[in-house]
Amino acid sequence: MNFLAHAALAHGGSDDFLYGNLIADGVKGPDLSSWAPAVADGIRHHRRVDAFVDTHPIVLQARHRAPAGQRRYAGIALDLLWDHFLASHMQTSLAHQRLVTRCYRLLGERTAPERLAPMMPVLIEEDWLRRYADLAFTCMAVTNVGRRLSGPNRLALLVPWLRADYVRLEEDFQALWEELHERLGAGSGLDQP
Repeated sequence: MNFLAHAALAHGGSDDFLYGNLIADGVKGPDLSSWAPAVADGIRHHRRVDAFVDTHPIVLQARHRAPAGQRRYAGIALDLLWDHFLASHMQTSLAHQRLVTRCYRLLGERTAPERLAPMMPVLIEEDWLRRYADLAFTCMAVTNVGRRLSGPNRLALLVPWLRADYVRLEEDFQALWEELHERLGAGSGLDQP
């Protein structure tokens, strides 16, 4: 899961909890004592969601359908695609619009960890959380993440697969999201796709 899905799963918590979920990928190590307790809880929640998703049979099967040479990187591409499906199903929802506004406010008011700090103003300014609804934007994001990895851009090589397997991947997302929301969603009231 990427920013939007983590936010949707954490929306029922406090601002600190939501913020912890949003910045968790930039926080390394198990020692969270330097963070406010609710932010640390959000970071831990994010990590539980990632562990659940990364080992879920639906995700493992989807990754297995990826081209053999790129399967190692398929999880990254799928995380972004899950945000696409969530954004596209929820883009007209008032609850979704409020959640995105809340995320942008938190990310704009607070300093992100060093690894994420340069990305946050761009994420807000370019409205990524809404633009994920557009598949072309999401595929561009997959390619751009691949540019930050060392070696050839293996994520860019996954874009044709994402497009070709789109319908099946969307079905995977629907089943995964329902289970994930029931097990690890914090709060209620956000429209589900």
